[in-house]
Amino acid sequence: MRASSLAFRAAVLLVLVGMGWGIFMAASQDHATAPAHAHLNLLGWVSLFLFGIFYRLHPALETSRTAAVQLWVWILGTVGLTVAVGLIHTGRTAGEPVAAVSSLVLFADMLLFAVLVFRNGRAAPATSAVPAE
Repeated sequence: MRASSLAFRAAVLLVLVGMGWGIFMAASQDHATAPAHAHLNLLGWVSLFLFGIFYRLHPALETSRTAAVQLWVWILGTVGLTVAVGLIHTGRTAGEPVAAVSSLVLFADMLLFAVLVFRNGRAAPATSAVPAE
């Protein structure tokens, strides 16, 4: 699967979970897990969608193993951090080490993405709309 397709699909799935979670919090009038909900929407929806745009604009990375690894690590780290933040904000201290590890994983993964951006950050050359003669 192309990196952008993976990023877009994962982003849409995670935002649907995030929106459902927000609706549940509103209906129950219990907003204790709002910080976790916010992490899921920012890391899961916004960041993944932006990754997808970057990969779509860089065809050489679109099918690279490095891009796929970067995205899967981000997805798993986001889920781990979201669950951990939810646990912390509901009084369960068991979430603290998970949050710490997940945060470090996400930071390392963003460093990997930074390497990809700086190494391959030039936009793909524009294709000409003029037919060849």
